[in-house]
Amino acid sequence: MNTINTVEFPDLGLKFRLNPQAFEIFGLSIYWYGIIIATAFLVTVLLGLRACRKFGFETDDIIDLVLFAAPVAIIGARLYYVIFEWSYFSKYPLEILDFRSGGLGLYGGIIGGIVTALIFAKVKKISIKKLFDFGAPYLLLGQGIGRWGNFINAEAYGRETSLPWGMMINGEGPYHPTFLYEFLWDIVVFAFLLWYRKRKKADGEVFYLYMILYGLGRSYIEGLRIDSLYIGQFRASQVLAIMFVVVFSIVFVVNRRKALAIPDEPQIGSSEYGAILRKLAQEEMNDQNREPVEKKEESAGNAVNPGETGGQQQEAGAREAETGGQDEVTDKQKKAIGEVMDKKEDAVQKADGFGQEESPGPQDAAKNGTSDSSGEL
Repeated sequence: MNTINTVEFPDLGLKFRLNPQAFEIFGLSIYWYGIIIATAFLVTVLLGLRACRKFGFETDDIIDLVLFAAPVAIIGARLYYVIFEWSYFSKYPLEILDFRSGGLGLYGGIIGGIVTALIFAKVKKISIKKLFDFGAPYLLLGQGIGRWGNFINAEAYGRETSLPWGMMINGEGPYHPTFLYEFLWDIVVFAFLLWYRKRKKADGEVFYLYMILYGLGRSYIEGLRIDSLYIGQFRASQVLAIMFVVVFSIVFVVNRRKALAIPDEPQIGSSEYGAILRKLAQEEMNDQNREPVEKKEESAGNAVNPGETGGQQQEAGAREAETGGQDEVTDKQKKAIGEVMDKKEDAVQKADGFGQEESPGPQDAAKNGTSDSSGEL
């Protein structure tokens, strides 16, 4: 790990001398790989904390999740690597615990983190789909940044190529810079997921797209690498990537169909305009509930009023014959509807003054819980 590597891109006129060791503290070597992974972790956590309240999550919950998920993800990444290199580690079992010697499998870390988040969401009674939608873009950003650790170590490159961006390592090559391919793919998908997170049609879609799109990119890039872990004759990460693409594509379609099958019910927001609409709705409901009671009381009074004379009854009957009971009810309903419509017109006119400050529409708010901010990037 302390060997200085010469990495160059001849056709681009770039040349680097890279020492994997950054510095020492009391005789303990600190490597650039670890620094880059820590930086990726810090950046993603800070971005998540900055945006979490917009999506209905508390900062304390996000911090707690990170504290649980991070060590489990590291252990999962190590176990993934050890499992597929068991022929070596079975002979040297003590080296399984030597994380500093390298050997992590990204998919093992992803699986470990997902399992931890599932348990955490269940315990905290947080929506699993909303939590995964929120975190997926940041996870992908962290993966992309972490790939520069492979560059410093002069590892995770592909087979030889004649492309103008081919990478020479210590005079050999040129090779496909697969670390760079994955970094660029991750950043593009990260930006897309941030954009789509504000436009999703159902909870869970952002996470499903993360698994689909990352799987598509990884399945291709893994096919170029020469240091893959294998299951028999197949590349382990490539097989997993293809499986995730297929499975989560199906899940995405099924989830979308279920969401479209449920009719959207507009929800009144918490703005001033929303308060007016809520008041009007309540008044309309009260009027509807009051009408049957008044009719019932009126009917009962006509039937049992002992003070009413025969002449009065005849006079009432004559009035009913002239106007018709059904018309009387209809006129009353028309009057009530007219009053409600007048009130709604007034509400709309009042809302015009502050319409520009209105939050996203009720249906968007109901589906997304909130909106995103372009400042996240």
